[in-house]
Amino acid sequence: MIEIKVPELAESITEGTIAQWLKEVGEFVNQGDYIAELETDKVNLEITAEHSGVIKELKKEPGDTVEVGEVIAVIDNEGTEGSSESSSKEEEKEDKVEKTESKPEAKEEQKSEESTSSDERPLASPAARKLAREKGIDLKDISTNDPTGRVRKQDVESYQNQPKASNTEQKTSTPKSAPASNDGKPVERIKMTRRRQTIAKRLVEAQQTAAMLTTFNEVDMTAVMDVRKRRKDAFLDKNGVKLGFMSFFTKAVIGALKEFPLLNAEIQGDEILMKQYYDIGIAVSTDNGLVVPVVRDADKLSFAGIEKGIGELGRKARDNKLTLNDLQGGSFTITNGGTFGSLMSTPILNAPQVGILGMHKIQWRPVAIDQENFENRPMMYIALSYDHRIVDGKEAVSFLVKVKELLEDPESLLLEG
Repeated sequence: MIEIKVPELAESITEGTIAQWLKEVGEFVNQGDYIAELETDKVNLEITAEHSGVIKELKKEPGDTVEVGEVIAVIDNEGTEGSSESSSKEEEKEDKVEKTESKPEAKEEQKSEESTSSDERPLASPAARKLAREKGIDLKDISTNDPTGRVRKQDVESYQNQPKASNTEQKTSTPKSAPASNDGKPVERIKMTRRRQTIAKRLVEAQQTAAMLTTFNEVDMTAVMDVRKRRKDAFLDKNGVKLGFMSFFTKAVIGALKEFPLLNAEIQGDEILMKQYYDIGIAVSTDNGLVVPVVRDADKLSFAGIEKGIGELGRKARDNKLTLNDLQGGSFTITNGGTFGSLMSTPILNAPQVGILGMHKIQWRPVAIDQENFENRPMMYIALSYDHRIVDGKEAVSFLVKVKELLEDPESLLLEG
């Protein structure tokens, strides 16, 4: 028998949550096959089988917290494909045989049970099914807080410990799909994922530990949009990637950081760590929450290099393929709420960084060209949130003005970005 343990993750990560099992008990796996998905504070990781064999036991349920080095499954390395069935199925068969031998009249009932479609059976883990059988509990009577509706062992135990209700009370109870709150109104209770809990914790910590302020400005996007319109086809043909707005903003931010280096620093105790590199974090929204993968040495990349880097990180984020290295570090962050239609917002610092730039929706507005003339221009509000402990208001405002100037004169990005 071979034990499958939670592997070493990273220096700062000591535990994770079983997101889902990719294999079942009784299933044959080859060496290197993915058997489980592990959710950590930062990324989802896949645990592989180090030996070929048949999965004998899954020791943890989806949603369980596990530590590095903890045994989560057992593989029979001498088993062969098709040589073993699910332990839960074997237990069910044995249980049925015992009942049939002791009670011949139960044969007809057994037949009807076996002929029932498996789709009608409640979704439950093998451990939950076994315990329910031992206690004579119908899985259909058990409610669960699992988002997938899967009944787990602890749900069966909780149900068993509840005081028995009368038949009348059971009939009038609230349906499982709509659990009631204290005032009788329907609610749904969903446990936060590990990553969402981490995001919530870090955002609160950022607001509690930093003296965070936000300053605003607006950018006339006419010049940038003109460059993109004239160059987009040739850029795509040459580089195989579209010319987006993010490369312009990344270059503008780098140019401004070079002029105002404190916004590229961080606080460590009573010291200021001045970073001599430009690893720019790009916030990406996924179904599992916001992540901030990092474009390394962005100052050394061309526009095409930045666009390719952002595109690749975005795809990895949406496919849950980001590695810890993709997320670690970063000296400054850019977030684009305009993608979702945000006109203005105050972004929260990505600690321990001391600056984050918020982009917003491009909106056509009348702009005064001089004292007598107006023109409709594509305008964008931009916001800089900064840590006032080391960045003064004058420096923050000047930084944002510099970003504005570089974007309104895109040719200067080649010189200063």
